[in-house]
Amino acid sequence: KEIKTFTIITTAPNALMKKIHDRMPVIIPPDLEDAWLQGEDLDKLQGMLVAYPAKEMAAYEVSTIVNSPKNDIADCIKPKDT
Repeated sequence: KEIKTFTIITTAPNALMKKIHDRMPVIIPPDLEDAWLQGEDLDKLQGMLVAYPAKEMAAYEVSTIVNSPKNDIADCIKPKDT
């Protein structure tokens, strides 16, 4: 029987995320997605398990509605002041 599943791999935070939490999800850059999915070169895969560059990210405050998993709506990611 096939069971579909997933996992979230975390790493130490970059400078942006460090203000929010002590870890962050690993983000695979688009140019490395194929290598990740092929999974043939273990050393290359290990090298991908690092923090995504903070300069490539943005952060903003959101509403507390994001705190409940029952709220699967676009409002969860809207900036708080809009």
